[in-house]
Amino acid sequence: MKPEANLTGLFVPLITPFTDDLRLAPDALARLADETLSTGDARGLVALGTTAEAATLTTEEKRAVVRICAAACRAHQAPLIVGVGTNDTATAIRTLRELAQSGDVAAALVPAPPYTRPGEAGTLAHFMALAEHGGVPLIVYDIPYRTGQPLSTLTLNALGRLPEFVGVKYATGAIDAATMELLSSSGPDFAVLGGDDAVISPLLAAGASGGILASANVRTADFAKLISQWQGDAVGPARRLGAELARLSAALFTEPNPTVIKGVLHAQGRIPSAAVRLPLLAASADSVRRAAALATTRPHQVHQGVAI
Repeated sequence: MKPEANLTGLFVPLITPFTDDLRLAPDALARLADETLSTGDARGLVALGTTAEAATLTTEEKRAVVRICAAACRAHQAPLIVGVGTNDTATAIRTLRELAQSGDVAAALVPAPPYTRPGEAGTLAHFMALAEHGGVPLIVYDIPYRTGQPLSTLTLNALGRLPEFVGVKYATGAIDAATMELLSSSGPDFAVLGGDDAVISPLLAAGASGGILASANVRTADFAKLISQWQGDAVGPARRLGAELARLSAALFTEPNPTVIKGVLHAQGRIPSAAVRLPLLAASADSVRRAAALATTRPHQVHQGVAI
């Protein structure tokens, strides 16, 4: 029997705030985590994802980020997902065991081993080793344009039948025949969560359970509303809101993630600095300005009593 993960709704992969001199800003992260969960719109948080610049964090910084996010999730009774991305299976297992011992983690987000490109058989063996030895429920992170390793529907369904795997963050860069096959063949206890922000609306329309969406750092309530509208068959409002949020996501990703998001959050006064660590460079002022203009929630116009 699978562990209870309840992977429906919006999960926000938080950025990691830094100071101007590139130190971790723990107080700002704590505020951001609390703000994200305080309204009840987000189902939970994701720590140490791509959006968190996890690759540039030290081991101690990663532990601090997890502690801070876990505290916010405990306070709001929300699940915490933690990214564990490495191309060394043994290291991934050690990290998963440490997370399991903390008792604070609902699931770990695990990509195919990046850069190594071990092939689908090797990738499946990697995931099965994590399942056997890690001690934490797992979410596959299917993002081949970052890892270099595509995953077939056959492989994803094979993982979905294992009790340790509770879902997939689906970020293949397309909604195609393989997407529809996955959505139609996945069991009810293997959640398909969208991970490509700009196309989350059509993926939800096709039956996805929710999303892990970097853009929701900026407009959390509206992304949560979009998910609930599709799940409630409010097709017209969902289409309109989805189109609006797709424009926002496109603006937030005009430069490498999370540079524009950080620029917008800094402009809003929510984090102390827009600083990112190399090899990322801070987003241009023009990109931040365009995205910030779309980041402000605007009330829908009303014409003859009908929202448009």
